[in-house]
Amino acid sequence: MVVDTNICGIKIGDQYPAHVMGIINFSPESFYGNSVIKPDSALEIALKMVDEGATFLDLGARSTWLHAEPISRKEELERIVPVLKALEGNVDAVISVDTMFPEIAEEALKRGAQIINDVSGFTADPRMIEVVADYECPAVVMASNKVPGDPIGMDSIIESLDSIIQTAEAGGINPEKLILDPALGRWTEEKLSIYDFETLDDFERLKIFEKPLLAALSRKSFIGEVLEKPATERLYGSLAGAAIAVYKGAHIIRTHDVPETYDVVKLSGATRSRPNIVKEGRYEVSVVEVKTPQDAAILMRKLGATRTGSQVMQEKSILLMLKVRNLTTTEALIIKQEILARGGDAALTRDAVSHEAESTDVLLMGTLLQLGRLARKLEGQARSLPLIAGMIRECIANRSDLEYRYLR
Repeated sequence: MVVDTNICGIKIGDQYPAHVMGIINFSPESFYGNSVIKPDSALEIALKMVDEGATFLDLGARSTWLHAEPISRKEELERIVPVLKALEGNVDAVISVDTMFPEIAEEALKRGAQIINDVSGFTADPRMIEVVADYECPAVVMASNKVPGDPIGMDSIIESLDSIIQTAEAGGINPEKLILDPALGRWTEEKLSIYDFETLDDFERLKIFEKPLLAALSRKSFIGEVLEKPATERLYGSLAGAAIAVYKGAHIIRTHDVPETYDVVKLSGATRSRPNIVKEGRYEVSVVEVKTPQDAAILMRKLGATRTGSQVMQEKSILLMLKVRNLTTTEALIIKQEILARGGDAALTRDAVSHEAESTDVLLMGTLLQLGRLARKLEGQARSLPLIAGMIRECIANRSDLEYRYLR
């Protein structure tokens, strides 16, 4: 699961430094008013951002903020054309245009834009797929189902991106040209900050798609909720989020604050270890890390496994080590015997076998399937083993319980 690709002449991948995408915003409806510029200053701002470290520039004429007043497609186009004219051929950076609409995307591509950033993930207007396919341009696609950013929770985000990739490929888009955005931010009323905490914390799960990953979190509401500060005072929170995203696998950070983010991205990238991969001739071996059975199933389907087969195998793909404390020696020995019978293992004090120790801690090692079967077996045992079975189940369930993970 190693990303190594070329986007508009820029090397992007796990073995390269992450890139900064500067936001050039000329939408007065934006949630962050200080970021809004006048179109006649776009070239000056763009050159400054490039000088400060931006590799990509993302032009936005329509605010996608949840509470922004909507504008017409005609007005969006009228706003963006003068900026594209000013930048075309004058800026040494890859130009991206943030739009959901095919007619605007096509006009932008004619005027020098190289990437389309569609926060609807091709759902606002299916004709966008035709434009991107015809122009063979890269596209940023954000996790979306019916409206931009509506997937709730990381499982839903991954399902959405998986569906978008399949739809794009069926529509003639080269899947190697897709950049994935997991939709950080308050895109719908139902999407609370807790879901953004999960997305950032589990960002590495997106590696299963083996595509460039973009994190767009600059000054967003979940940062404000933690810091209890308005957008104008969220710089340091944004930098902390950018550092986490890069460390966990982001290849591009979209930001209002280029020079500060550039430094953070550079350091975070230096501390991120290189992917573990060995190549010899036509053969390749790499370490695959998955956190959930759902992710494992997607990987299996990408190999060509059937949906039924992947569902059968997915519970075998996640190995956990659980520590159970203060068991009696008898309880510990029963647990070891039962987990061994199911293909797992357990470590305990050597004095437990001879009953020289009255109690011991146990390290349980097994797949989710093995540990689940162990818990079911222990429920019918004597002593405190039914209680331990319930605790094992609860501990495993906490891994995906957002309230347990993030509410303090």
